[in-house]
Amino acid sequence: MSVCFSKTMIKNGLHYVHNLKPLNKNMDLVLEDLSVISNHQAYNINESKSERDIIIDVQSLEKKFGDLKAVDNVSFQIKKGELFSLLGPNGAGKSTTIRMLTTVLNPTSGDAIIDDNSLKKQKNQIKSIIGVCPQDIVIFDVLSAEENVRFVAEMHGIDKKSAREESKKLLQLMNIGGRKDACKNFSGGMKRRLNLVMGLVHKPKILFLDEPSAGLDPQARRLVWDFIRNLKKTGMTIILTTHDMVEADLLSDHIAIMDKGKIIAMGTPNELKKKDMNVSNLELEFHNAQELNDTQKCLKNYDNIKNIQKISDIKISVSFIGGIPTLKNEILECAIKVKNLLFRDPTLEDIFLNLTGRSLRD
Repeated sequence: MSVCFSKTMIKNGLHYVHNLKPLNKNMDLVLEDLSVISNHQAYNINESKSERDIIIDVQSLEKKFGDLKAVDNVSFQIKKGELFSLLGPNGAGKSTTIRMLTTVLNPTSGDAIIDDNSLKKQKNQIKSIIGVCPQDIVIFDVLSAEENVRFVAEMHGIDKKSAREESKKLLQLMNIGGRKDACKNFSGGMKRRLNLVMGLVHKPKILFLDEPSAGLDPQARRLVWDFIRNLKKTGMTIILTTHDMVEADLLSDHIAIMDKGKIIAMGTPNELKKKDMNVSNLELEFHNAQELNDTQKCLKNYDNIKNIQKISDIKISVSFIGGIPTLKNEILECAIKVKNLLFRDPTLEDIFLNLTGRSLRD
């Protein structure tokens, strides 16, 4: 497992570095065309999965903090080689779930079988096959990028020559190769990309990514997305937590949405977007902000209006049920001075709002 530690991991004494072994030595990380994110091959969530295809089997996992049940009887399976995203608003339980799966926290009850190893009984075996890249950037500012990566590689038992070669290759792929200066001179985006490389250098079977593209400019974000997709092509299993719905939609094979400690929906991105066909989505554009505000205030009086999301000072997105009667008798009655009206397909953001009633960042 990577020593790309969160603050909690450091506080717990860096116990992760025991019994670590390099894995998957022949993994090829050659990036393809970085200008296009191609569509993934999703499979039906209802299809039968043989036991040999499952690399993570979460079984009735629970975590309590006093009287608070942060994770409440959560069960799901992740197939080998897929990218699985866990979404939820703040406080939903996703971070606690990930901290249990990465052995940082002990579950109150339940278990998870990770590559045939029990989370409750075989933690050391699990630590040796997983990589973790936390949202908090954890690097040594006084070292260069290559020195940071080589340090982590050698802690995983990789010999110095292989550590040097692997470090140079991965850093080059992240467009931060060849830098000899200390990392304290790096931008936030460069540090985040370095953080990702440090979680990968030992070539884990399973990689946990927490907000891997947070704070990156569009070009760097696209680079990270393509890098992640090519990791998946090597057979690596990836678990992603993100606040970026576009990122989750483009990269994920399956998505689980958590709220209040429970999984409330799960499926492929397309399955989730088709989950409630009774909900319609509409964009309304106005001449000025006052017209928008008046319409928004009026729409909040109707039960058929499920969600209203402000896109700009003159544009809102409305999710509603009831079809044409709701459009005619409620929406258009409120939006008297609407400039443009556009029906559109539902997005993951729409589904999330409809399921939880709140934004991903709330």
